Amino acid sequence: MSPAVLLSRRARAFRFLIVVVFAVMVLRLIQVQEMGHAHYAALSRAQTATMAVAPPMRGTIYDRNANIMATTVLRPTVQADYWQVVDRPKTALALASALGLPAADVEKKLETRNGGIAVAHRVSDAVAAKIAKMHLPGISLVQETQRVVPVGRLAQVVIGTVDGQGAGNSGLEMQYQDLLSGKTAPGTHTVAAISPRTGTGIELTLDKDIQWCAEQALGNEIAASHATGGTAIVMDVRTGEILAMANLSASKSVPASPGADAAATSGGSAASSASAASTSGPSLVAQVNTLPAGVEEGLANAALTSVYEPGSIFKLVTFSAALANGTVTPTTPIPVGAQKTVGKYVYKDAEAHGAEVLTPAQILAQSSNLGTIEIASRLGWSRQLRQVARLGFGRPTGLNFPAESAGLASPQYTDTSLFSVSIGQAISVTPQQILDAYNAVANGGVFVAPKLVRATVDAQGRPTATGPSATHPVIDPATDRALVSMLEGVVTGGTGTAAAVPGYTVAGKTGTAAIPGRNGYEPGAYNASFVGFAPAERPVLSAMVVLNRPTPIYGGAVAAPVFSQIMSWALAHYRVPTSSAPSAPTPNPATGPAGSVAVPAGARTEGA
Repeated sequence: MSPAVLLSRRARAFRFLIVVVFAVMVLRLIQVQEMGHAHYAALSRAQTATMAVAPPMRGTIYDRNANIMATTVLRPTVQADYWQVVDRPKTALALASALGLPAADVEKKLETRNGGIAVAHRVSDAVAAKIAKMHLPGISLVQETQRVVPVGRLAQVVIGTVDGQGAGNSGLEMQYQDLLSGKTAPGTHTVAAISPRTGTGIELTLDKDIQWCAEQALGNEIAASHATGGTAIVMDVRTGEILAMANLSASKSVPASPGADAAATSGGSAASSASAASTSGPSLVAQVNTLPAGVEEGLANAALTSVYEPGSIFKLVTFSAALANGTVTPTTPIPVGAQKTVGKYVYKDAEAHGAEVLTPAQILAQSSNLGTIEIASRLGWSRQLRQVARLGFGRPTGLNFPAESAGLASPQYTDTSLFSVSIGQAISVTPQQILDAYNAVANGGVFVAPKLVRATVDAQGRPTATGPSATHPVIDPATDRALVSMLEGVVTGGTGTAAAVPGYTVAGKTGTAAIPGRNGYEPGAYNASFVGFAPAERPVLSAMVVLNRPTPIYGGAVAAPVFSQIMSWALAHYRVPTSSAPSAPTPNPATGPAGSVAVPAGARTEGA
C-alpha cells in the first residue's frame, strides 16, 4: 500500500474519532443540562449552604390578665472568625471602643482559633449598628435570644429562670421547658430559608396585682418583725387557681447571676434598655416593684419546696376527724388540765392556767394544746392518721413543681405521737398543703387541687384552657359547717382577731410552731402562721401566711395582720360583696385575758 493511501486512511480514522468524541461530549452535555439538572443544582446549592439553626423564640409567660411576665427577644451578638480577621490588634481596638470593653480582652477572644467565637453577647441595637458600619473583616453580627422579664423579680422563684442557652433551669420555666422552647427541625438549608419558631406560651393563674400586694405586705412584716423570711399564698376557693405565691427572705449577700440585673427602669422597655456591658446575660430583668428595704426575693419557692412543723394550724386535722366521727361536738364539755406529762415530755399551753372545762369551739379559738390533746386521745391514732392523709398531707399537691416536697406525714409511732401530731409537731408539711386543707373547708368540704397554669397560648396569641382542677370530698357537709363556725370564732374572739377584714366575715386559724434543732427544739425559734378564708359565709378567697423566726413569735401577732392586708386588698380588687355580718374582734369571756406579749388588743396567744 502506497504511503499516500495509508495517510489518507489514517486521516479519515482520526476525523471519525474526533466526530465520535464530539458526539459523546454533546450527548453528555445534554444529559447534564437537561436530564440531570435537578441533581447537579442540588449539589451546587449544597456547596454554598450551611447547617444553620436559627435560635428558637421561647414562648411567652403571661399572668391571668395577659400581662407579660417573661418573654423572649432576639439580640445581636458580635461574632469573630479567626481565619478571616485581617489585623487583630486594629480590629480589637475598634471593637473595644464600640463595646466599652478593654482592648486586651477583645484581642484575646480574637486570637481564639475558631470560626465563630462570640466577642460580646446580646449587645444593644445602637452598638450593633455602629459595629456594622465599621465593615471589619471576619466580624459579623448574629442573632441570639434573650429572656426579658418586664415585671422585675415579681414571683421570680415561681416563674423561674433560664440558663445561658435560653433553656429553663428553675421554676415553671424548667417545668414547662418542652412546651415553652421553640422547635427547629435540623437539616441542610440556605440561611435565608430558616426562620425562628416560637414555642408555646403559658397563661398563669397568678394575678400580677395580687402578687405585688402579697409581696409588699409580706415584705413589710418581714422587715418589721426581723423575720428571716416568709411565704404568702392566695387561692381561688372554687377553682384552686393560685392568684399569688410570694416567697421572700431578709436581705443577705448573695451574688446575682450574670446578666440578671438590668439597667431598665420602671415604666420603660426592658428590651430597648439593653447595653453591651450590663444586659448581656440570658435574662434581662427590669428593676421594678421594689420590695421594702432589707427584703429580697427568696432563693426557692418555699410554698412548695420547704417543709416545716406547722404547729396549731394543723389542729384542723384533729378537730375535723373528731367532729366527723362523733367523738365530740362543738359544745361537748372537755376537761383541760394545767399540763400533761408523757414520759419525759411535758405538754403545756402558751399561757399557764389551772384545770378548766372548755368546749371544742373554745379550745380551737384559744388554740389550747392541752384541750386538743384531750380530744385527740378520744379520737385515737388510727383515725387521726387517716384524716392526715385524707386532707392531702404526705403527698405532692399535683402541681409537679420542680423540687416540690410531699412532706413527712407518717411519723413512726411512739407514746407521744398522737399528742404531738394533734398539735402540729413531729410532722412536716408545706405551706401549700396547709392552704389546700383549709381551702377544702372553705369549699364546703370538697378538696380542690391547686393550679398554676390556666391556659396554653399559641404563636398567634390564642389561648387554650387547661382542664379544671380535680376535686373530691374530704369532709361531710355538717362537719364542714361546724368547722367554719368554729374557725370564724378564732377571728371574732380568739387568737386570730388581727386577721379580721373590715366589712367581711373571716374564718381561719393561727399557728406558732417551734423549730426543731439538733437536740429537741431551738430555744426562742418559731415559725408563725395564719391561714383562713373570706367571706366566711360564702368563701371566695383563701390565703396562707408564714413568717420564719419573727419577733414577736406568735402567728396572731405577725402573720394574721399580713393575711388581713392581703385579703382586704384582694376582696376589693375582685369586688367581692361585703358580708351581712362582718367579722370584728369582740370580747369573749371564754378566751380569757390577752397574753403578756405584744399582741393586738383582744387577741390571745395560741398554745403551740
